[in-house]
Amino acid sequence: MTAFQSPFHTGEIAAQRKAGVARETATAGRFIRDHMPDQHRSFFADLPFMVVAGADRTGRRWASILEIGEEVIASPDPRILCLPGGLPSDDPLAEGVVPGAEVGLLGIELATRRRNRVNGRLRGGDGGLLLEVAQSFGNCPQYIRQKEVLRTARAEVPPAAARVADRLSRSQVRWIRDADTLFIGTGADQGPNRGFDASHRGGAPGFVDVDRPDRLRIPDYAGNNYFNTIGNLLCDPRVGLLFVDFETGGLLHLTGRAEIRWNGENSSDPQARREVIVVIEKVVERPAALTLRWRRADRARRLRITDKRRESVGITSFHLVPADGGSLLPFVPGQHLPVSLTVPGHPHPIERNYSLSGPVCDTTYRITVKREAMGIASRFLHDHLTAGDVIEARAPSGDFRLPGGDTPLVLASAGVGVTPMLAMLHAVAAARSPRRVWFFHGIRNGAEHVFREEARALARRAEAISLHTFYSAPLPEDLPLPQGALRGRMTAADLVAPKPGPDADYLLCGPVPFMAELAQGLAAYGVAADRIHWEDFGSAS
Repeated sequence: MTAFQSPFHTGEIAAQRKAGVARETATAGRFIRDHMPDQHRSFFADLPFMVVAGADRTGRRWASILEIGEEVIASPDPRILCLPGGLPSDDPLAEGVVPGAEVGLLGIELATRRRNRVNGRLRGGDGGLLLEVAQSFGNCPQYIRQKEVLRTARAEVPPAAARVADRLSRSQVRWIRDADTLFIGTGADQGPNRGFDASHRGGAPGFVDVDRPDRLRIPDYAGNNYFNTIGNLLCDPRVGLLFVDFETGGLLHLTGRAEIRWNGENSSDPQARREVIVVIEKVVERPAALTLRWRRADRARRLRITDKRRESVGITSFHLVPADGGSLLPFVPGQHLPVSLTVPGHPHPIERNYSLSGPVCDTTYRITVKREAMGIASRFLHDHLTAGDVIEARAPSGDFRLPGGDTPLVLASAGVGVTPMLAMLHAVAAARSPRRVWFFHGIRNGAEHVFREEARALARRAEAISLHTFYSAPLPEDLPLPQGALRGRMTAADLVAPKPGPDADYLLCGPVPFMAELAQGLAAYGVAADRIHWEDFGSAS
């Protein structure tokens, strides 16, 4: 097996250590690739814009939007992304999006809350630019405010000239205070794994605080623990920010220097783990810079809790029906439900994503939630809500889903990661197809074995489903272990032991180190990268 080399640079590793997640995140780095998986290549090809981060000739960091127009972002090779043209001349990053420059790109669909990141070096291509990929990875959908994109006709009258200043005007302060989305560009240009990163930040309107015309305070929430942005800032405090006027297509670019405040208690947002303080050095406002416009996505629907069922210690299921009657939108097994909760003491709704754990049904959803000691949303659900209460949710979404067709499936989960797998087992059992499914689940002991009887019942309905359970720390009352159970931790060797074949899809869900170790092990056994799928919400507390 090839020795694993961390994709993180010294700043990212320092930030992970400072936050106390270095050990956990070390294995998660296996999800950062030096190429784009086919799913990402297809995703980028459909985008009408990408967020780009880089530097101008003076080294100042900027973030901007590369509008795609009628062209297509092609990817002839997993390590190449073809970009049409560059940026307009009045864009402050225009001179940083040229052959030879290093950039970070963020592909994001605000309507579906999908986002993937890629970075590398640009070189010239036929009619545009080619990005030679250095790193590629996905992001969880947390904190993305849903919006649908529209394209308008290019105005015959050119937009007003860019407005340049060294501090914010009153109208720009209002713009930022009304914003629920910003994009941030950072870069570390020293040492291995260097490069630029384009990232997204979202929250309730007003989540970015302007305490002076030349200074912003940005809350930093729990996320995937990679610390790409903050790690870059520890290496180089130069930063670029971008605010979009989604109604007019206007862009507000800021560049300056950032300071990390590791204690989020001074933030006005109780969810903040840290704060990023940005001192502004230059402001560029470009009215109607884009032909794109956005509108608020589908309204959240009110769902009533009909049943609240304790599954095990700290894990509870909630059965939901439309509060106004009618039917529910269908979902693909594996997808999650974006939930919005009004929590007392919090000025804005708390938004989280919880996997749908029950069968596909047009009358009832089921979500299963683990109570996190520091989780605002999960504690509210567990401790305060009961049957009859109403919550809000948007349409089910997510790329982690049951593959179509009849190829063999290997499902591997740990802890509450069982939830999307259970929805998949329901679908396979309901279809009564001969599709072979091996379901591997890891737990510490029997007291934590959620849905044991439900999974067994589904396996009895579909003979092609086989169950395998691993007890890492069984209790005395668990012994002797039930039939089909093993003592110890699940490994990639266990997943390939049934010889599911080269066409099998492997789906992983659980703690990041668990998924990362299995993914690396499967790759070592020769499982193709496009046959390994995983779910990562970043934080769902």
